[in-house]
Amino acid sequence: MARDKEATKANLLEAALDEFAEYGIAGARVDRIAAKAGCNKAMIYAYFGSKEGLFDELLTIQIDRVVRSVPITPDDLPGYAGRLFDAYQEEPRLLRLAAYHRLENGFESVPEPEAEAYRHKVEAVGQAQLDGKITAAFNATDLLDLVVHMSILGFSTPNANRDLVVRSVERLIAE
Repeated sequence: MARDKEATKANLLEAALDEFAEYGIAGARVDRIAAKAGCNKAMIYAYFGSKEGLFDELLTIQIDRVVRSVPITPDDLPGYAGRLFDAYQEEPRLLRLAAYHRLENGFESVPEPEAEAYRHKVEAVGQAQLDGKITAAFNATDLLDLVVHMSILGFSTPNANRDLVVRSVERLIAE
């Protein structure tokens, strides 16, 4: 019987998403991932090279998904924060993956897709500030960091909700 490489790879990525979100990189087990995906664990090494390679590809895919589905809108940072909040509510495992990445690789370690998207967003915020569309009370990097971290608020504060995030960013940028 012929193997469907793409289906096997997709099954491994889906199984790995649950495993890594639950246990992190160090605690994840390739045997559990393979069993959940319905394949031999050798396929993980064949397709991804290592458990870490699987994690890196998975994190890249998840980051890319959010970057594409929630584009920066520097002239509407409250709306952007709200959409980020919604995206994290829809897929909370992404935040867990990102947290495990930083915990296990150091807080200065940022995956390249995230770093590239971040550079683009800082430039967009900076340009909006130069154009006078948004406050220049903070430099572009600090302002973006505050907005993004407010969008994550719902995962560290039980009473946080989308409205709180949006209103907080509105107040942050009010002049």
